[in-house]
Amino acid sequence: MHESRPRIGILGTGAIGGFYGLMLAQAGFDVHFLLRSEYEAVREHGLRIHSVPHGALHLESVQAYRDVADMPACDWLFVGAKTTSNAALAPLIAQAAAPGAKVVLLQNGLGVEEALRPLLPDTLHLIGGLCFICVHRDAPGVIEHQSLGAISLGYHSGPASASARQAVIDEGVAMFREAGLDSHAAASLEQARWQKLVWNAPYNGLSVLLRASTKALMDNPDGVALVASIMEEVVAVAQAAGHALPEGLVEKMLKTTRYMPEYLPSMYHDHAQGRPMELDAIYAAPLAEAARLGLEMPRTEALYRALLFISSR
Repeated sequence: MHESRPRIGILGTGAIGGFYGLMLAQAGFDVHFLLRSEYEAVREHGLRIHSVPHGALHLESVQAYRDVADMPACDWLFVGAKTTSNAALAPLIAQAAAPGAKVVLLQNGLGVEEALRPLLPDTLHLIGGLCFICVHRDAPGVIEHQSLGAISLGYHSGPASASARQAVIDEGVAMFREAGLDSHAAASLEQARWQKLVWNAPYNGLSVLLRASTKALMDNPDGVALVASIMEEVVAVAQAAGHALPEGLVEKMLKTTRYMPEYLPSMYHDHAQGRPMELDAIYAAPLAEAARLGLEMPRTEALYRALLFISSR
């Protein structure tokens, strides 16, 4: 491996892991993909992205592995699996990591790094990755990319000193920018997670409960009012917890969503395909923080309880 090119591992080659892994590989990075059910399809046909902004992309020769023991040790590990898999993934992360590797969680929700940190060696850097993208898996090894693709990185914990942490994040940001993707460092990882949750909390759950896309919700005044009310609850708890969010964030997110392509969030696809929904990270965690602060999130809690009911069936 060339010294200037770190070895990258993708754990969870679904829509998120597949998209960012393919973009990095096409930029010339040494990328290795761990796959399970899609292994045969990707080995035979490669990895494809049908992208509105980038066109048809095809990584024909994929360094794919069914078993983590067959992977080379990686300097950067991007975890694209859902938060529901983190406990099971921890041993695989430790096995695939080179000494001092950087582990990036490309995941939604709160408390995901705090939950995974005790399960990893202290020698590994743990980084949060916030993905702003409309993407979903269409078939084994085939990804549909509708829009966006920016990624924000924030250092959570690990062996780097306070002064060295920025250099670690800058290295990651530079990799994504070289792959043609907008990327920047998050000033505060926790604040960035709360800010992204303002969007995720309403649209993910309501897409399942109401079987509605972003366009369907935004085309209906009752849908808009419901989305906005949940957003406001998240903002109120975030600010009470000490995380100042941008002025007018709710209005800005509503406007942005109204003009983005019609989109069904990841939770909709998880439910439709019989996979566990990320209810703990997206709903239980903020509700617990609200309770700690003596606040209530009645609409968010009602949505959470409805999703628990749906999940149990």
